[in-house]
Amino acid sequence: MQTLHASPYAGEWYPADRAELRDLVTELLANSSVRTGSFIRPGGLAFLVPHAAPVYSGTVAAASYRHIAAYRPRRIVVLGFSHRRGVEGIGIPQIETISTPLGVTEIDSVGGRELTSAAPFHISPESQLCDHSVEIQLPFLQAAAPEATVLPLYVGRLSPAQRAAAAARLRWLLDGETVFVASSDLTHFGRGFGYVPFPVNDETGLRLKELDGGVIGAAASIDPDLFLAEIQKTRATVCGFDPIALLLATLQAAQREEIYQETLDYQTSADMTSDYSHSVSYGAAGYFPSSSFELSPDACLALANSAAATLADTRAAGRRSIVEPTHPTPELKQKLGAFVTVYQDGQLHGCIGRIHDPEPLYKTIPRLALSAATEDARFAPLSPIGKLTVEVSILTPMKRIASRRRLIAGEHGGLLESGPRSGLLLPKVATEHGWNSAQFLDALARKAGLSPAAYESRDARLSVFRAQVFQGE
Repeated sequence: MQTLHASPYAGEWYPADRAELRDLVTELLANSSVRTGSFIRPGGLAFLVPHAAPVYSGTVAAASYRHIAAYRPRRIVVLGFSHRRGVEGIGIPQIETISTPLGVTEIDSVGGRELTSAAPFHISPESQLCDHSVEIQLPFLQAAAPEATVLPLYVGRLSPAQRAAAAARLRWLLDGETVFVASSDLTHFGRGFGYVPFPVNDETGLRLKELDGGVIGAAASIDPDLFLAEIQKTRATVCGFDPIALLLATLQAAQREEIYQETLDYQTSADMTSDYSHSVSYGAAGYFPSSSFELSPDACLALANSAAATLADTRAAGRRSIVEPTHPTPELKQKLGAFVTVYQDGQLHGCIGRIHDPEPLYKTIPRLALSAATEDARFAPLSPIGKLTVEVSILTPMKRIASRRRLIAGEHGGLLESGPRSGLLLPKVATEHGWNSAQFLDALARKAGLSPAAYESRDARLSVFRAQVFQGE
């Protein structure tokens, strides 16, 4: 077995000088915090990370690596692939250590040997596997988790049976001290890539975002079949779709608690170069158990008080007044979907939510409270008297599902989208009405202005979510 492999990408894809590379990674991590905020979600199991040269995709990649740095994992499993040649099954490089200008990283050789006791895993010479999809991650891994061992896996085209068999073995590596990284860029757009599904014009950036959003949304299903169906449908040039599909299968096999995907950052190379005729998209996403999206008691109290103070001040002043929490913590600055329901003397007075492009929670909640009290057209203007109660629902990200049977009434809320129509119902609606899943779904279709048969449409998308609910007065 080869003892040391020196990464050939130093001096080509990133600086060969140790200090220069260290400074670049530090700068990218800092830029990520400015772009996406300082909040680190606990409990991350796995991450999607791009693999272009750091000057292009590094800031997006850093959104995932800032989480990994906070977790201090013992081992990091990197799911990559070869751009140069096809790999049969899943190749594990025949090396013990790997080096970059930042130092030497130990390979988890023991874990690799255990995996190769059964197909589709096998040991291969590093010369046949070496690829930037894995090795571009190394400087970030060395900076974020310098004590961790790395297990690089080069994923080839797998049959459904091979993918399931591999996932059944990999799931045992999710032991609380191991983090998975799936390496992939998103859409490669332009004639140079042989992919121009729409013209280059003023709408190209928006259409790329929509295309990539569909891919990311499919990955959020934690369902490799649904994800691969989206790739086949759009022909999106996502280079690492095989590693992503294996990651989803592994999470699907391992989950003890329902897992949700959160998009951590997104950018295209054209955002930097302004050249949409040749653009590569980069996305960072994390996979978290549903409990990772629950706010702390202090955060719930701060948001509930902010909503209540907003309504009290609006009543007292006779005009719209928004009261945000003072000195918001990083937890309050995170961006999640939310709904606010206002009751007056125990009767529903308004309910308004926001799920797309949410603002930080400390801004969102008082604004939604004001909107629910004054803008819900179903109800009369807010009375200057009477007791007001505010109920806040903080939502997990949306999770696409392929079958209606995956929705659990009373636990899941639902979002149904078909063409320009959409409808959303919170989890509590099923509980309040005593509905089973079929009744809840029928009501969801009516809310969207669709017939129950809309679920069978190829254009329909059904997503579920969970909600943390708390009140303030």
